[in-house]
Amino acid sequence: MDISTTTLRIPTVAIRRTVLVVLLVLASTALLNGCAVNPVTGEEELMFFGPEKDVQLGRKYAPQIERALGGRFPDENLQSYVNRIGQRMARVCHRPDIAYHFTVVQQKGINAFAVPGGYIYITSGLLQELDSEAQLAAILGHEVGHVVARDTLVAMSRQIGMTALVAAAAIGDAPGDVTRAAGFISGVLTLQYSRDDEKDADMVGLSYMIQAGYNPEAMVETMQILDELQAMRPIEFFSTHPNPESRIAYLQERIGNRYALFTELPDGEEEYRKNVLDILAPPHARQPTADPNAVDQ
Repeated sequence: MDISTTTLRIPTVAIRRTVLVVLLVLASTALLNGCAVNPVTGEEELMFFGPEKDVQLGRKYAPQIERALGGRFPDENLQSYVNRIGQRMARVCHRPDIAYHFTVVQQKGINAFAVPGGYIYITSGLLQELDSEAQLAAILGHEVGHVVARDTLVAMSRQIGMTALVAAAAIGDAPGDVTRAAGFISGVLTLQYSRDDEKDADMVGLSYMIQAGYNPEAMVETMQILDELQAMRPIEFFSTHPNPESRIAYLQERIGNRYALFTELPDGEEEYRKNVLDILAPPHARQPTADPNAVDQ
């Protein structure tokens, strides 16, 4: 009998079963390795990418996203001020090890959002609607919360698919890759967070702004401003940040129950006027306010 021939005669079904078992083991390993604790919620979540992939994607696409948003606002004093407030939020967040980048983009729309890896943008249009440094801190703290929880990556994988997200990380400069990159950027600019993501970002942003030394009531004021703007016309902020039910109510409840002692912290209205409003709308360009005590000539 030919021993070599006999030993190689393995049933095809057995081979397929063996391959299937191997694949299942590999998949199980990937799932186990992909579990990560969300620092914001404290819950385990399935993450196929490590945090370094967030940074890679952000670094790769941030310049193109910035251009798509209208470009960097040209006043470097304004940029420096907004970045300074943002870095205060970053220093007290759950992931201070990330290199955060805060940029004002030249756009009249009312919006702010985060790109994976710590790239956070706020429009000049939104800055013009705010009244204080604490309100700015509320917006930036909220966006830092999205970065810490990796909400942007999760929303992107849900909306454009994990396969497309993996491909986006490997895109080069070939014509076909450029087209796919444009599709990826479009997906980033139109992504939507879940209402749970929004509530979590509100709550953790509230904590960050208090730790950074700001009056927590400014978060409520900011949401009231956005609601008033939304009542006049749909604003871009709520197209990417769904408005959770009872948002102002749960923020007020959290402040009353946990942060009442911190409502005497500063708002920074004067600082905001000098560093933001006087740049975006200089005093000489504003409409004069009528003096109610003036006597008609």
